[in-house]
Amino acid sequence: MPGSVTIGHLEATATLDHSDAHRLAELLDELGHLMAVAGPNRLTDAQLGALRAGQEPGREELARFCRGVAARLHDQLHEKPHGGM
Repeated sequence: MPGSVTIGHLEATATLDHSDAHRLAELLDELGHLMAVAGPNRLTDAQLGALRAGQEPGREELARFCRGVAARLHDQLHEKPHGGM
């Protein structure tokens, strides 16, 4: 589907249209930022625990994960279609 992004591995995939994929990338990038930033806008340990369903916060790893996925989505969104210029 033109203008879409497919996320998945083998049979389990999800397809997002371009605007949803862009929105998801921005959300993940901002979430990663709010985990890593110091100051009053930083997510608290309680908020991070809620996001991780009560598991150990793992703030740095989760921030890297969110920002890494966001970067891959941004890269995929800006790739030219096969055969394009």
